[in-house]
Amino acid sequence: MRHPAPTFAPALVPAAWIADRRVVDPTVLALDAGTTAITGVLFDADLRPLARAAREFPTAFPRPGWVEQDAARLLAAVDEVLAALFAAPAAAGVAAVGVTNQRETVFALDRARGKALRPGIVWQDRRTAARCRALAAEGRGELLAARTGLRADPYFSATKIEWMLAEDPALRARARRGEVVFATVDSLVLHHLAGGGEWITDPTNASRTLLFDIDRRAWDGELCALFGVEPGWLPAVRGSVGELARTSPRRAGGRALPVTGLAGDQQAALFGQGCFAPGALKATFGTGSFLVLFTGAERVSSRRGLLTTLAVARDGSAAYAMEGSVFVSGALVQFLRDRLGWIARAEEVEALARTVPDSAGVFVVPAFTGLGAPYWDPDARGAILGLTRGTTPAHIARASLEAIAFQNAELIEILREESGWEVPSLLADGGAARNDLLLSLQADLAGLEVRRPPDVEATARGAAALAALGAGLLADPARAGAFAEPLDSFRPSLGAADRGARLAAWREAVGRVLTR
Repeated sequence: MRHPAPTFAPALVPAAWIADRRVVDPTVLALDAGTTAITGVLFDADLRPLARAAREFPTAFPRPGWVEQDAARLLAAVDEVLAALFAAPAAAGVAAVGVTNQRETVFALDRARGKALRPGIVWQDRRTAARCRALAAEGRGELLAARTGLRADPYFSATKIEWMLAEDPALRARARRGEVVFATVDSLVLHHLAGGGEWITDPTNASRTLLFDIDRRAWDGELCALFGVEPGWLPAVRGSVGELARTSPRRAGGRALPVTGLAGDQQAALFGQGCFAPGALKATFGTGSFLVLFTGAERVSSRRGLLTTLAVARDGSAAYAMEGSVFVSGALVQFLRDRLGWIARAEEVEALARTVPDSAGVFVVPAFTGLGAPYWDPDARGAILGLTRGTTPAHIARASLEAIAFQNAELIEILREESGWEVPSLLADGGAARNDLLLSLQADLAGLEVRRPPDVEATARGAAALAALGAGLLADPARAGAFAEPLDSFRPSLGAADRGARLAAWREAVGRVLTR
């Protein structure tokens, strides 16, 4: 039997639980610290959701290209979500906690007290674009790619930390005295849950900083020196599975619960989709779109702009994956809602787009924060092309959904080429994956079957699976009952020639906004 996921409003809501399901002990609590909201989900031992709660927190845009967050407000949202979840009946059986998070966002924190010393710089921030261009011009790109699997781009944490140190001499002086830790969101949340103690991160998050050697699985002294960072200013790297900390009772319903799973959001979603075999591919349709192809023990390097990153294998150990990052996906629908006012709720974009048979030659290139893979142009800016007197909001809405699918389709072509795998199907998750039209467009433009699980919150499910594995509740996550549930399927109906022509037109549109 398939059970509908409970819904919640953007602000904090009381935990909603599924009334037609028996609460099964033990349960696992997954905490997903995303880019715009904190979501908490209680799962049973088969990784089926029992209760959810969510709380949005604000993001600031103090200057064009700058994106910042307040650590205190993020953590306040964590506390409110936990308070709501621990009011649910299923919370009585919580045996383990898993944490997942937006990656690359980084905070400068007082090491002893955990208090933020300045606003955190979000992964979408572009303020270090000039520094990244300089690194590329200096020939540092090959070193960065070889050690980290990444490239010189403002997306990653290292240039953000370097900027903070250069901007704030007092911060630099405190760091030299050992009083500062530069922590990504996972480390911030984990330290908060524990009420203090050691600062800890995991390999999947460390691998997104430009400071971590993904083959040696350690902070790289040479790269740290390149960005003016001491390895001791960074959290200790532990495994993604196993007891990492215990919650402070005042954070977790009066109990000291083991935190036994930790991973960045995209790696958690990969795990939560059951992508344990080389060649398995998932796409998370969230604020951005993130395609991750599991490659296992084999490190596959890209020549065409994809990233090599660390993921989590079926047994909880570190493994390799290839990733393509699209910076604006669901955020484009938010733009139609919040800036243009054409829809009142994000879900309404599908109905609006379906009122027209096609986009009538309109293309939307959503380079609001530059372009990620495969272009990596931080200075590109968004555009709507092909407008005529007959263009309506519906055409632009449909072109917006197509833009999400076009961006992903480009990356899937590259993944196929560089990995050598056929990649016949894609597992879809994230809030925007509820949009049937979007997934149909994706199937057509990528030429593959798109498969959607009943519960699209794979990021939280992955955190729960990691925690269940780390706590010994699951001997093999692939055998969890949630992975046996039927999936919705979207198959391509567009011929290869038409697909090629449409992708060529898309690339021409993207070429209009590129700056290099």
